[in-house]
Parts: sequence; C-alpha cells; structure tokens
Amino acid sequence: MTEEFKQEITKRLTKELLDIQLLRLIDAENVWGYKIKKTFEKDFGIKLRHGALYPTLNQLEQKGLLSSSIQKQNGRKRKTYSLTSKGRKYLEDYYLVLKEQLTAQKTNINSQ
Repeated sequence: MTEEFKQEITKRLTKELLDIQLLRLIDAENVWGYKIKKTFEKDFGIKLRHGALYPTLNQLEQKGLLSSSIQKQNGRKRKTYSLTSKGRKYLEDYYLVLKEQLTAQKTNINSQ
C-alpha cells in the first residue's frame, strides 16, 4: 500500500464515517470534545471542525449511542462523552458488517 493511497483512504473513511470514528474513539476512553478534535488531528491528519464535531456528538447522544456528563477537571467544567451499551452494540454490529463485507469481497475475488 502506498502512503498516498493510505492517507486518501483514511481521510475518506474518517469523513464519511465520522459517527463510527467518534464511537471508536470514545469507546477507547471517555473523552471531551477538544480532546477528540486534537486526537483526530494527530491520528488521522484531519482538521475536525467544531461545526462537524458537536452536531455529530449531539446526534449520537440523541440516538442513545452516547451519554454525556459534566465533569470538573483542573478547575474547568468539561462535557465528557461515554459510550452507552446501545452504542457499544452498534459498534460491534458495525464491525460484524464490515467483516462480512470484507469476507464476501475476498470470496468474490478468489472465485474469479
């Protein structure tokens, strides 16, 4: 895999599946918006705008996939997000569908 293709595919997956990427990130650790933004920039090389981040977090919370709570850290209040059991199940199902798709594709390639 070339580095150019890897970067292009990573950016496309991250932008098109922002909700999944957020769930994956929050599943690893309970986190607040600014830290999510900085992690995206570091891990994916993508600038995540507030106008994309917070509406998506709100939608995920409205769907019951995330919950949030206000926590005080170093004298600052932060809205921290965590995955709900429904969110964890959604993420597990995503991985299963992805695995099925990859297996089907591999089977199709091998049968040609």
